[in-house]
Amino acid sequence: MATRRPVRTADHLHRALHPNLSAAIRQADGVNAKIAVFVTNMVGTMWCAYLFTAISLLGLPAALKPGGEGIVAWIAQTFLQLVLLSVIMVGQNVQSLAADARSENTYHDTEVILDRLDSHTQGGITDILDRLEELERRLAPGGLDGGRSA
Repeated sequence: MATRRPVRTADHLHRALHPNLSAAIRQADGVNAKIAVFVTNMVGTMWCAYLFTAISLLGLPAALKPGGEGIVAWIAQTFLQLVLLSVIMVGQNVQSLAADARSENTYHDTEVILDRLDSHTQGGITDILDRLEELERRLAPGGLDGGRSA
């Protein structure tokens, strides 16, 4: 069995930044679900975050004018809401992909362990289980030697 290196979140950044839209949309049932999947996948990209940054910067001059909303309000109400929406979605996608890969590795490792611990084959764990049962019978009250020796 080949050793696998640990799953790192950064290893999945490319898949999160460039999702397979056609496959995701095909899996959705109904028109509304397909539209929702498309919009979610588009908003959850760094390209959308860059676009939202540009859009929010267009409103900065108006916010800085006298009588405008002010820099703090602009940052809180425009910039953070627009840009962080996409950035957080990208981060969640990357973390989700890495968690899925770790989960799959754990599943495969568990299969290997269970295969190696098969109690129905000769040798290995079967011999240990037989020996433990024999010791248990000896140590039980009224066992083979009356419980005097192990």
